[in-house]
Amino acid sequence: MYQNDAQKVLTGEVRCSYVNVHTARQINGTGKPKYTMTVLIPKTDSATLADIQNAMQAAVDKGISDPRVWGGVKPAKLATTLYDGDGVKPESGEPWGPECKGHWVLRTSANEGQRPQVVGMDNIRVELDPRDVYSGMYARVTLRFYPYKFAGKSGVGCGLGNVMKTRDGEALAGGASAESDFAGIGAAPTAATPQTGARIDPVTGFPMMQ
Repeated sequence: MYQNDAQKVLTGEVRCSYVNVHTARQINGTGKPKYTMTVLIPKTDSATLADIQNAMQAAVDKGISDPRVWGGVKPAKLATTLYDGDGVKPESGEPWGPECKGHWVLRTSANEGQRPQVVGMDNIRVELDPRDVYSGMYARVTLRFYPYKFAGKSGVGCGLGNVMKTRDGEALAGGASAESDFAGIGAAPTAATPQTGARIDPVTGFPMMQ
């Protein structure tokens, strides 16, 4: 229980992935814009996992007791946002990325108008420059679990609260740089090659027709 709220959790140090905390965006191009982040929790951090499990149970209890949610009856099947990083993704059945190995994977979101604050350990009163907030950094995060019933689906969701960056980490950006892709190749020659005497097209880099 965090701050006397059974559904709220303050994590230990986690790794942040798919960080989108500055501009609310639609998820997969549908629904209302949200702030989102995937939280990678080391499996060695049993305390954080226990806190999350307790908060999820509190959310289930809330859903049962609230007639506006599940009407006093626990659904036979509940969707979750907590997954085993050593397993496979629920949507595709493909393995999670290598950064997820040895971790629990938790998908979180916050509604537009509830933007998470991201601060540093040295000054929790001032938000970090957006350039210092990225996928791959380490942080402690506040979360709040809640029950829901929507479009015939029931489950326990995870609301993203605030983020306190603890240290830098290797960035989990998607693509490689041009420099790394073309390392060792160098610029195409523009003069005649000594082997063939063919002139090189300065645009395409291929030999020109004689």
